[in-house]
Amino acid sequence: MNFLAHAVLAGDEPALIVGGVVGDWIKGPLPAGLPPGLARGVALHRAIDRHAEDHPAFQRSRQRMSAERRRYAGVLVDIFYDHLLARDWSDEEPLAAATRRIYGHLADHLPALPEHARPAMQLMASEDWLGSYAGLDGIADVLQRMSRRARQPNPLAGGEVEFMADAAGFAEDFAHWRADAGEFVRVWRAGNP
Repeated sequence: MNFLAHAVLAGDEPALIVGGVVGDWIKGPLPAGLPPGLARGVALHRAIDRHAEDHPAFQRSRQRMSAERRRYAGVLVDIFYDHLLARDWSDEEPLAAATRRIYGHLADHLPALPEHARPAMQLMASEDWLGSYAGLDGIADVLQRMSRRARQPNPLAGGEVEFMADAAGFAEDFAHWRADAGEFVRVWRAGNP
């Protein structure tokens, strides 16, 4: 999942939300000095990613990709699922209020984050990456940025056409995955206090 889904699945605990959002910037062993709540959030992020990769609905979504982009299917599905979450937002708290709250948590925890992650978290808030997921143009922008940052040439830019080619199929897959993801996180949290 991408940032929005990780933040939503983390629940109401600010450090868990921040750890979930910043998880993609923390690879390998957790940095020394990372506060326990943030470390737990990163661990949850990693557990959710493993759960997603193994889930039949996520695997179906990966198979929906064209041969040209199949190598990047996992990344694209992550983005598409955040798009579906934002596009079909159904929480009592409006999406704009939820993203402001998440950005506030990021700002509050910024000094505790690894230095290399801080600029991205600030940029995420200033450009409203989470809110931008609601529109296909936002997804196109995300994929364009990811394509430019990659070390090797890749077909991520323009990848939103994959979503448009089978939007209903991706939405069905996401609904099945999301139904299971909430229970997965509940069980994970109970076993990882």
